[in-house]
Amino acid sequence: MQTQMAASSSVSIALAGSGGSGVMTAGTMLLAAAAKAGAYGLMVRTSGPQIRGGEAAAMLRLGAQPLNSLDDGFDLLLAIDWQNVNRFADEIVLGPRSVLIGDPDEGEAPEVFKATGARYAPLGLKKMAKAIPGSWVNMIALGLSGTLAGLPLQALQDAVRDAWKKPDTLDANLNAVAAGAAAAAQIAAQLAQEGGAMAQLQVSAPSGAQRWMMSGNEATGMGALKGGVRFVAAYPITPATEVLEWLAPRLVKVGGTLLQAEDELASINMIIGASYGGVPALTATAGPGLSLMTEAIGLAVASEVPIVVVDVMRGGPSTGIPAKSEQSDLSFAVSGLHGDAPRLVVAPSSMADCLGATQWAVHLAEALQAPAIVLSDQFMGQSRVITDRPPDHGLVARRVTAAANTPDYKRYRDTPSGVSPMAIPGTEGVTYTADGLEHSEAGIPSSQSRDHVMQLDKRARKLTLHDYGSYWADIEGDADAAVITFGSASGPVREAIERARAQGTDLRLIVLRLLAPARPEQMAAALQGVSRVIVVEQNHGAQLYRYLRAWYDFPAPPASYHRPGPLPLRPAELLAALLEWRNGK
Repeated sequence: MQTQMAASSSVSIALAGSGGSGVMTAGTMLLAAAAKAGAYGLMVRTSGPQIRGGEAAAMLRLGAQPLNSLDDGFDLLLAIDWQNVNRFADEIVLGPRSVLIGDPDEGEAPEVFKATGARYAPLGLKKMAKAIPGSWVNMIALGLSGTLAGLPLQALQDAVRDAWKKPDTLDANLNAVAAGAAAAAQIAAQLAQEGGAMAQLQVSAPSGAQRWMMSGNEATGMGALKGGVRFVAAYPITPATEVLEWLAPRLVKVGGTLLQAEDELASINMIIGASYGGVPALTATAGPGLSLMTEAIGLAVASEVPIVVVDVMRGGPSTGIPAKSEQSDLSFAVSGLHGDAPRLVVAPSSMADCLGATQWAVHLAEALQAPAIVLSDQFMGQSRVITDRPPDHGLVARRVTAAANTPDYKRYRDTPSGVSPMAIPGTEGVTYTADGLEHSEAGIPSSQSRDHVMQLDKRARKLTLHDYGSYWADIEGDADAAVITFGSASGPVREAIERARAQGTDLRLIVLRLLAPARPEQMAAALQGVSRVIVVEQNHGAQLYRYLRAWYDFPAPPASYHRPGPLPLRPAELLAALLEWRNGK
């Protein structure tokens, strides 16, 4: 069921099996092999709700151009076993052109997959592995799926060599990859006789240009380091934990510290303390943790202490769906504090952009002495991608600090920019009190109307007057109809727009990176010449649509396309919605 992209072809593969079958390892190696062959790629992990074990699948898309979205269906589903794999039927979409491979010794393929019309090719995967002493069945699956996708055996085996940690079993598993490749050739010949071989990837030789393979969570960690973060406190939570795992050994190398706190309340207060002491600080969490941090984020607003909170969104509310994606924390991020509490909210638009957006958030938080929330999500955070090397924006933490013995020092002085020099504890002659009470310019607690209004104006002004440059949004095209989106929805929306253009319909794309504060003048310029607008997002309540309606003027009431997770947005789904809207139906 391969769907063609506007500019290039791609191949989609799902490797499935029970926990411990090694499908994630095989998927990661398949992605690495694609990079060695000169391709781009994306791997999305999916699993059941179990803490350990249970069904799992690695869903990959490989192509000749950068990819930030799954395709509409899969060319191949290869199951090492069938233990509850049928639960992924809505995610692993098959059709008559798809190929279904499974081990008959592990049972029959589920009827839900056979009913799609996919061509079934039973293969004794475990018997093949047993015939090669010391080999693993997932390496058979790697050679089989990679060869069917069109990757050379050399690239597949090189990926295994790079990742293998047990030298005594390496040769056996290289042979297993070769055995899988040989079986793939036989299956391909059989499929060709039966009405057409599976689609294969067409890529040129590696260009030599530097490419990276990383997850969004890893990119977030790198962005934090590059931005200048040197203290991290956090409590593990799905799907944000990998940010912490990536940062832990690397912070030490640059003289920083990561501390696993007892809970999210401790985490947020620890980073406020570290930042108050002059060290750029960050925590990473998901929706339930962000909820617990609310009061402390308000403290950072009131005391003007810069912090960065990474929220890797997941399905909600409450515990919700921890291992699935949804853009449903947006309203909470932009509005979820008591009182008038302006804060920065930044949303990366892709796995690679998690690096730049997080680095920017650190820079903004420090420059404006305000909390910054980075809205990533499970799709971006836990997916791995082959990408061109992300650009280095050169943004680092630079805080305006007070010199020792500054005459008439007032920590919260009402400056034209709204930013006032922050004294680092221990600096002689510039002591002050920082807490959550409203205060005068000198930091003395006050309930006077004049002080309250002055500080409210000051905290709002420093965010609204700042020059955020062009990075606040990606604006593409000049059509008179515009699509506005953010975050992980950007990938499938962009691909849908490319497909619409190939069919003769042009659309302008606006991908918001800075969600708060609102930028009315910049949005007006981005919408110049636009007569119609539609907002696309992945949540149940049209949260971005409602937020935009509150802050921005549009040439006409905008339309909305929104649906919740856990299923990812797909290009064909969005193409149909955009064409229907554009044609006025």
